[in-house]
Amino acid sequence: MSLSSTYKPGLHILASFSATSASLRGMEACRAFFDRLILDKALVKVGEAYHEFPGGGFTAVIALTESHLSIHTWPEHGLATFDVFLSNFLRDNESIVRSVYGETLEFFEGTELNKTELRR
Repeated sequence: MSLSSTYKPGLHILASFSATSASLRGMEACRAFFDRLILDKALVKVGEAYHEFPGGGFTAVIALTESHLSIHTWPEHGLATFDVFLSNFLRDNESIVRSVYGETLEFFEGTELNKTELRR
């Protein structure tokens, strides 16, 4: 059996959640939260891009050696989209993916609107 038929790259969670307008405007608070989360989960950041839009929404994409996480907020609609994917190359990261998602939802005091889990 070849490696390609047995290797399971990892879990990818894509979600939308509602939250208060104030929490969805806090780009710098989110940056500090993501930095702490990445450190706490022993992930390795290799790049990042944050952009704040007029009106306070923001987008963030963090590249990790394990893959990535991203968020986009629309405070005027009380809405955010989030995704996280971590490769299982060096270890099984499924529980960490779930934890990153759960802690992000908790940080924003969000209410999950939808969530899709893809096993890559």
